Amino acid sequence: MTMRPFLLAICVSIISLGTPSATFAAQAPASAPPLTSSGLSAATTDSKAPTDSKSQNVNDDDVNRFTNTIVLIKDFYVQPVGDKSLLDDAIRGMVSGLDPHSEYLDTEAYKTLMMTTSGQFGGVGIEVTPEYGILKIITPIDDTPAAKAGLKAGDYIVAIDGKLVSEMSLQDAVDQMRGKPGSQVTMTILRKGEKQPLIFKLTREEIHIASVKSKMLDDNFGYVRITQFQEPTAKLMRDAIMNLKAQNHGTLNGLILDLRNNPGGLLESAVQVVNSFLNSKKLDNKFNDRIVYTEGRLPEAQYSAKATGADILNGAPIVILINGGSASASEIVAGALQDYHRALIVGTTSFGKGSVQTVIPLDKLHALKLTTALYHTPSGRVIQNVGIVPDVRIDDLKVVQNKTDDDLAMVEPIKEYQLRNHLQGSSTTAAANSATLLDQNDILMAGNDFQLFEALKILRTMYTLDEQNMVTKK
Repeated sequence: MTMRPFLLAICVSIISLGTPSATFAAQAPASAPPLTSSGLSAATTDSKAPTDSKSQNVNDDDVNRFTNTIVLIKDFYVQPVGDKSLLDDAIRGMVSGLDPHSEYLDTEAYKTLMMTTSGQFGGVGIEVTPEYGILKIITPIDDTPAAKAGLKAGDYIVAIDGKLVSEMSLQDAVDQMRGKPGSQVTMTILRKGEKQPLIFKLTREEIHIASVKSKMLDDNFGYVRITQFQEPTAKLMRDAIMNLKAQNHGTLNGLILDLRNNPGGLLESAVQVVNSFLNSKKLDNKFNDRIVYTEGRLPEAQYSAKATGADILNGAPIVILINGGSASASEIVAGALQDYHRALIVGTTSFGKGSVQTVIPLDKLHALKLTTALYHTPSGRVIQNVGIVPDVRIDDLKVVQNKTDDDLAMVEPIKEYQLRNHLQGSSTTAAANSATLLDQNDILMAGNDFQLFEALKILRTMYTLDEQNMVTKK
């Protein structure tokens, strides 16, 4: 077949496609969980969805413009370009023009998507999104080269190994950051507040994402961190909470759920996590018992998840930590538990990615990751471009201890006994002092993670108030 009839056949096929609903329905049956949240699912993932616009008919001039462009490239470009490359690039450009999160997945990108969902892949460990023609870091993943080197959510990557990101496609930039474990990659970063670009030389590693981490903060309060929502995350979280309860005589006075720098993941996992903290029998049909719902153009894009579980903490208070790196599925969890007043949200406003991307296979080796719907919290709030606003704002401050003063001077007010030549009381003992002082663990926490330190103080207060209310009711 000659080039021009070949191109005309392509254009006729494009014009005859019409509405995508038939393809969507065929590839995403109603029996499958239709929607997820952060570009990490082989079936459906989680952008600013394109607003509806009136259909514009393609005329002969448009067809000629398209075919002539390809013919000119074939005839005059400095290097020969194959038909398959031109077709792939045409599809890729068409999809990338929709929004930052829709994407054409070629063989390599499709394989990468599957790898990331499994929780193991090679590289430096960052979640990125295109912005201003460069890449913005949504979050560095815990315990990866990026996190260890000090890359932060909100940083902009302007060059990789000396090559400008603005001159690369998203896939090319991602491929540039990946490589064999032990090899190095140099990244040039722009950071707010820094006058000069920052240079980071990272050594690539095999990235293993541990989606759940947990520990006791003291004798009564638990801490669980979710780094990403993967298939086993909800079960791992419940197991972690049960282990914490076992360490504390079968109960917890409260829990801090840390979703900072969590870029999202699978929607179903996020729903299961919310379900673990809501008692569906006590919701009184508030918000129709919904955890999250989506709205899109097609019936297949409509989705609603309802609470059906029991509260694993039996009503013990919860504080959820979020920041600008908390996106997508993280925002669904925080928004749902905030709407039901089941948790107090603490930290800074989240990223604001409240959209759904559905992965629609084109064939066995290629797929489209297409924005199909917007998320809503149970009360109807839209997350997209807004994010989840915390109930209590706590910035990520650094406590600077002054060696000449008491270690607690930057953490809590000066006490009488700390003043020089203070008068001794009748029971001024080390034990009495320890009752008014934060213990050494708190001091260390304040220096290492000020937001967590403040969250624990809030959680202790919530527990105390709950206990007082229980006494009053009796």
